[in-house]
Amino acid sequence: MSRFENPVIITNSISGTVANRDQCPAIPYTPEEYAAEARRVVDEGASMIHIHARRPDGTPSYEIEDFRAITEAILAEVDDVIVNYSTGAIGIPIEKRIEYLRELRPDVGALNMGSMNYAKYSRRRKDFVFKAVFENSFDTIMEFVRAMRELGIKPEHECFDSGHVANLDPLLDMELLEEPLQISCVMGVTGGIRPNAKNLAHMADQIPGGAAGTNNWGVIGISREQWMLVAAALTLGGNVRVGLEDNFYLPDGEMARSNGDLVAKARQMTEDVGRRPATVAEARELLGVPGRDRGVTRRDVLEHPIEAAEAEA
Repeated sequence: MSRFENPVIITNSISGTVANRDQCPAIPYTPEEYAAEARRVVDEGASMIHIHARRPDGTPSYEIEDFRAITEAILAEVDDVIVNYSTGAIGIPIEKRIEYLRELRPDVGALNMGSMNYAKYSRRRKDFVFKAVFENSFDTIMEFVRAMRELGIKPEHECFDSGHVANLDPLLDMELLEEPLQISCVMGVTGGIRPNAKNLAHMADQIPGGAAGTNNWGVIGISREQWMLVAAALTLGGNVRVGLEDNFYLPDGEMARSNGDLVAKARQMTEDVGRRPATVAEARELLGVPGRDRGVTRRDVLEHPIEAAEAEA
């Protein structure tokens, strides 16, 4: 298979909700900072950006206005990118999480595929940094799936163990889901599957239709195991996600100065195994995500200011 026939969808997890700037100064808080990071990652080869909203002071937000401000800032800065909203949360009602999907209609909505213990453990402390029960029952999953179908949003099925991949089977049989699916194998969370290449290969084999089938799959590696898992996914034919939500560090242990540093490394690794980053248009085609009528783009304004002004009038 040629490099052209085997592109990699590189996703950037631009800013999570747990970490803060005391831990990594590059984490974006304001819409303007999200936009600047988006410019960096798209220039380095990312075709999708996964968004958790924050208020300008850095606190997590599930409010429509914060998602709107961040998304509009990103799309004003880059000509096109696939917008992927998080829907996962503990203690936030489902209705509130569907509300911002309904109002803003991102291209993709992340969808967690099973309930689990969700924790981070410190061997140094001999204690948990945090621990919780992450509820994602079939009732919750189906409510999100039906809302996304109604709204024309593509689900990204986040699977923290191989049983979560198997949870796709009844939804496919009920015809609630349409292929091609987008499946992310999340590894490195205490409570989920152990993060190693053998387990990633096992999860990829569980993908409906198999790892080499028509459904799209990739890896989300949490913390410093990320780069080993990125290498494994690229070799096995999968897609990859990197970003400051998941990991702050480059493979040599240096802290990233931006999300762009992490995406640049993922792009280099992609090319080193004989593949290449997918363009946004290719990623949309692979995922079955239609293009978005965004009106006048930033490039229109820069290259054709008079025509852009007339189009906006």
